[in-house]
Amino acid sequence: MFHLHIKEGIAKALFVAAAGISVLAVALICVFLFANGVPAIAQIGLPEFLFGTTWRPANDIYGIFPMIVGSIYVTAGAMVVGVPTGLLCAIFLSRFASGKIAAVLKPGVELLAGIPSVVYGFFGLVILVPFVRANTPDNVTGNGLSLLVASVLLGIMILPTIITVAQSALDAVPKKYYEGSLALGADHERSVFRVIVPAATSGIMASI
Repeated sequence: MFHLHIKEGIAKALFVAAAGISVLAVALICVFLFANGVPAIAQIGLPEFLFGTTWRPANDIYGIFPMIVGSIYVTAGAMVVGVPTGLLCAIFLSRFASGKIAAVLKPGVELLAGIPSVVYGFFGLVILVPFVRANTPDNVTGNGLSLLVASVLLGIMILPTIITVAQSALDAVPKKYYEGSLALGADHERSVFRVIVPAATSGIMASI
């Protein structure tokens, strides 16, 4: 028993040390970024830096407002692409898919989560950009390097997180909710979308 307590104490100390190192690493990164960025921003001027519309480092012009707006647009577009797809996929895996189908789809979702972002970027440049360039008017997307491609690509990248977390939330809904809905005369689809999904709203919002 004494040796067991020693082992537990050592394991606890190791976990605490690992967590502390992770937090310290993030804190040091933040300190490094602020230490090097704040003096430069102070020299440029915060309003000019945040709201400037021109980015020309060679001419000492640093305005990041278009980048901020672009990031907001891409994020909103990714939500439009990824949220409905991810939620429907999570609902399907949790409440509609058979065991064999789920056994195939779940590893596929996990595989998406393990693909490096640089591979997604390469896929976007090689596949999505030429496709958009060839199938949309020039005055809409230009050479294909557009917000549309970025939104679609980011929407695909966020799918594993949305699907995994939302499915866990749906699976955690007590079975009696579903059974009670069936007992009141609702069919399977109505029970899922009118009872199970609303009951898992907090987890679904966490996934989004």
